[in-house]
Amino acid sequence: MQGGQGEVKHWAFNDPPKREGAYMDNPPSPEEFKKQSARAVNLHPMTIIQNARTSGGGVVTNIPPKAFTVGPVETWKSEKVSIWHPGWHDNPFGMRLTTLMISKKLPDSSVPMSLLADHPNVHFHFYRGGLGSCEAEMH
Repeated sequence: MQGGQGEVKHWAFNDPPKREGAYMDNPPSPEEFKKQSARAVNLHPMTIIQNARTSGGGVVTNIPPKAFTVGPVETWKSEKVSIWHPGWHDNPFGMRLTTLMISKKLPDSSVPMSLLADHPNVHFHFYRGGLGSCEAEMH
């Protein structure tokens, strides 16, 4: 399986759930989150913005609010998960955060990408020039 990482730390549109209902105070457990299979999803507002920025010429209204996705169920059926990151779909801190969480086996469903810590064969491919720095700056 091949994918990338989004601003809300998702892969393949497995965005964090809305903080409502049963998840008002806490996200689902990693075990519960990983039971999701292929489905139609409502995209997180940040994912819509990211898609507009990276693929839609900056026009938010042209981005569909829903997507079809493979779920963790399908992801775990794959022999290898290959994550490609050019450096503009997330920020340097987010790229380092999920890589650290996966390498240290720290799955947390509030950071969906970190659930890949439980997959036996995950490879990251970063464009080094896009990795940037974690310095804070205001413009």
